[in-house]
Amino acid sequence: MAMVIGVRFKKAGKVYYFDPCDIWPRPGSNVVVETARGVEFGEVVTGAREISDEQIVTPLKKVLRLATEEDERRAAYNAQREKDAFSVCQEKIAKHKLDMKLVSVEYTFDNSKIIFYFTANGRVDFRELVKDLAGVFKMRIELRQIGVRDEAKMLGGLGACGRPICCGAFLGDFQPVSIKMAKEQNLSLNPTKISGQCGRLMCCLKYEQDYYEATLKKLPKVGKDIMTPDGAGVVTEINPIREKVKVRIHTADDTFDLREYAMDDVRRMGPDDAAAIRETVVKPDRRPKKAEPEAEQPQEEPKKRRYPHQKAVKNLSTDQFLEKIGADAEQPQETAGQPQRPAQEERPDRRPRRRPRPPRREDRERPEKAPAPKNEPAE
Repeated sequence: MAMVIGVRFKKAGKVYYFDPCDIWPRPGSNVVVETARGVEFGEVVTGAREISDEQIVTPLKKVLRLATEEDERRAAYNAQREKDAFSVCQEKIAKHKLDMKLVSVEYTFDNSKIIFYFTANGRVDFRELVKDLAGVFKMRIELRQIGVRDEAKMLGGLGACGRPICCGAFLGDFQPVSIKMAKEQNLSLNPTKISGQCGRLMCCLKYEQDYYEATLKKLPKVGKDIMTPDGAGVVTEINPIREKVKVRIHTADDTFDLREYAMDDVRRMGPDDAAAIRETVVKPDRRPKKAEPEAEQPQEEPKKRRYPHQKAVKNLSTDQFLEKIGADAEQPQETAGQPQRPAQEERPDRRPRRRPRPPRREDRERPEKAPAPKNEPAE
């Protein structure tokens, strides 16, 4: 734990912590402090208090002194010089034909450096511009590119609510905002209605998001079946702000009606409720059904098997089964309504004859080759 005070250098700027040392300034008083870029003039926004070491950026700088009248006159003189430097820089930008927009100019308290804030669509080569500005002001020049949200914070303006924009009035840091927040809050997804002066999503979408997330966990979702004091129904719309839901109910006269209930008057449907609804909607007929007289159907003649050996031979031994097949095969079978086929004459053996196998290569007769003549030595 460390004892610190909070100091702000710009209106609605970020709060930085400093070691008060032996000075205990009150909120609203001006002090001169030591920063990473030199001596600065700021305003105390929080009194001395203890915070954890995780929230401190080491090394912790010290408060030099309470601001005197001379320090305040010097800060006002630097603010006047910033306006003149702004116009000079705009002329230089137009001279070099650079695609950049100048937003703000800041003098350091000790007049050691001038910082120019600008916006651009991409990278800008401003080396020649820096040389011209250094020749005019005779001090260090720093050009810093910022985003559109930082631009709106510096310039200020009025929001859609008619009040000054939050980032330029009291917000120290930008909060992450997503389109999911607008969907959960049932807002129009038209970009012109949910965007701020910077063209991004409005910062105020973050204010009520925690409440919406906690309430939506308690409310049933759209399309779910729930139980109401008037019976079962289907959720068609939810209102997290009023904590109410609209339910479509099936009335007794076989029509549908939309009714609104508070969050505490409805509950999710359980398995017992679903069984009760099925019994009321679909009433089972518990009376025994009368037996209807069966119509007489013409009996089909049993089909005779074509092959006699396919008859049932259950509980027959092997010898009896072979005798049964032999006896059935000797008796000619007559099919009703079909003439008996004449006995076929015995056909000669029509098995294909095999072609003689060609002799193997080693069995073939090879012609004897005449021995090669030998070279006889000359006499």
